Amino acid sequence: MNFTRWSARLPGTQRRAAARTETGGSPAQRGESSVPAARAERLADTPAAGVDELPAREVLDRIPALVALVHGPDHRIAYVNDAYTTAFGTRPLGAPAREALPELGEVGLLPLLDQVLRSSKPRTVKSRKAPGGRSYTFTCTPVSLPLGGPVGDTPGGGVLVFAADVTDHAEAAERLRASERTLRETAVTLQRSLLPQELEQPDDLRIAATYQPGGTDAAVGGDWYDVITLGGGRTALVIGDVMGRGVRAAAVMGQLRTAVRAYARLDLPPHEVLQLLDGLAAEIDASQIATCAYAVHDPNEGSLVYASAGHLPILVRDENGTIHRAEEPTGPPLGTGGWLHASGSVPLGPGSTAVLYTDGLVERRSEDIDEGVAALERALAGATGTPQVVCDRLIRALGVTADHDDDVAVLVLQQPSRTGVHADLFRNAALELLGGVEAAPRARAFATGVLASWRFPPELHDLGVLAASELVANSLQHGTPPMRLRLRRTDRRLIIEVTDGDDHLPRRRRAEPADEAGRGIAIVATIASNWGSRRTPGGGKAVWCEFALPRA
Repeated sequence: MNFTRWSARLPGTQRRAAARTETGGSPAQRGESSVPAARAERLADTPAAGVDELPAREVLDRIPALVALVHGPDHRIAYVNDAYTTAFGTRPLGAPAREALPELGEVGLLPLLDQVLRSSKPRTVKSRKAPGGRSYTFTCTPVSLPLGGPVGDTPGGGVLVFAADVTDHAEAAERLRASERTLRETAVTLQRSLLPQELEQPDDLRIAATYQPGGTDAAVGGDWYDVITLGGGRTALVIGDVMGRGVRAAAVMGQLRTAVRAYARLDLPPHEVLQLLDGLAAEIDASQIATCAYAVHDPNEGSLVYASAGHLPILVRDENGTIHRAEEPTGPPLGTGGWLHASGSVPLGPGSTAVLYTDGLVERRSEDIDEGVAALERALAGATGTPQVVCDRLIRALGVTADHDDDVAVLVLQQPSRTGVHADLFRNAALELLGGVEAAPRARAFATGVLASWRFPPELHDLGVLAASELVANSLQHGTPPMRLRLRRTDRRLIIEVTDGDDHLPRRRRAEPADEAGRGIAIVATIASNWGSRRTPGGGKAVWCEFALPRA
């Protein structure tokens, strides 16, 4: 048994003697004169005692750490030092460890003693809390008996248990972990507070979303999603990711999300929304790069019109199970500037499911990201059920767990396939407005007949006919052909929309008493639950209003 490493704790005379023994003689014997003569004379009078000559018990008793020596298959106590008895009390020599050293059992050390005996290799367990509340790092080292001297000379396998008190270190580490948990909880709370607290649920779509912070540190990311009802039955869907991690990324994300909601209210095409967002991103923080996909669903068109700023492709599974990947067009990330974004479209008919997601769902360090997207396509092909069920299944299929190292945001939307009674609640009717002023009475008659067939209450019927008449009259006076009146009902509202070829958007204004025009939009805004206008692709505009239906 080698006690050389304990020599630093021995008195100075013994250390010097040990050094002489190890180096083969004194400096004087080697012809060196580094020690003054008077001091050398005093050293010469001191008996030399090497470390190997010290009794083992004397060395062990001087060690401030806890030491116990056990031997045999049932680990009977051969020795415990004073520090050990001070910490855990007197222990009877010769008793088996399982009975006489319960503290070793509580820290899980007894199986380790067996391993040390079998393998003849030392084992260590770090920072275990023992009875009494203090923490120790235990090292079990195999030794050969008999040791000689007072420790004992019992034959058989023996294990030396050495326990260093690391309570201060353990408590400091726990305080650090608690602080990190608090910081992470704060960061995650901030991140979640910047996300929608409750998703808007459009009439024609069923939507669910999930966000999972990555890793266990406080550096949450800047992933976000949003659902924005635009009116007239249209819905904007957003997914985005600010590069980097930490509170700064989350703060930039919050500003971008707010900006997207503001720009969405303008009811612009997706590429124009991203164009505005691109300029703003550079102003918010030129060092932060963000990706974003912005899509608009119009139930009348049966498609998603979208634009992408460096974001991963939207995936759509149609009612037959075929996966469509909306890859083009894709521009650079937000904040880079100097790029004209463009809009594309992907079909989204009844029975379809679309998925918008951030790279944390599909990106792995050991794989190309295209492989991750392909894995998501396979998972989506077999993921059926409600949007929330699809969300959960995709998360599981892609291997996202609580210790995933990147943030994940997923937005799933479905266009239900309605039959029977549910199909009766969703109706469309349209009329091409041909000719001149005679189109107005035809539009009024058309609206009267359609709304009567949909069995609306008399008051709602009359308001709908009045709104249709005013919107058509406004279009005939200020718009250009082609013109169309479209009526749509859902289970929640009646939507009236008129389109024409002029791109001048109407605005609500106060008509003077002498004015003969200018009151149509004001009347519509007064009687309807909501109204708005937008430019249509290829030129022209659409002006719409909607009425909330009485709940059944």
